[in-house]
Amino acid sequence: MIIDNITLTSLLFTIISLIILWIVISIPVWLAGKAVTGGKATFGDALLATLAGPIIYAVVTIVVDFFLSRLIGSTAYVFGFILALIAWIWVFKASFQTGWLRAILIAFLAWVIFIVLSFIVGALFGVAYPAPFFPTI
Repeated sequence: MIIDNITLTSLLFTIISLIILWIVISIPVWLAGKAVTGGKATFGDALLATLAGPIIYAVVTIVVDFFLSRLIGSTAYVFGFILALIAWIWVFKASFQTGWLRAILIAFLAWVIFIVLSFIVGALFGVAYPAPFFPTI
């Protein structure tokens, strides 16, 4: 079955790849959540945060940009970005059942863990994500 050069095999491969990527990206968030919440965070919390976070971010950015761009012009995107970032932190806050400062710490620590793990994987296997931003060792 081919729909615009998309085969069922390529569609399944894409879906499976996205699920694997979702799980891999959840690992730094889970480790950060464990560290910040004193071990109370579960991998399910991290999966929820990494699934809902980008969706909430995109929705807030689009909605704010759509409504505010008519009022204040192109600077609406900046407000959309700031509100979307706050909404994403709120997702971390809700997912890990913690306060705002701990949610910010989880987000920051997850980012740091992701970078460290990317360097380790790059050193071990010669690949890193995103490859253009991380030099191979």
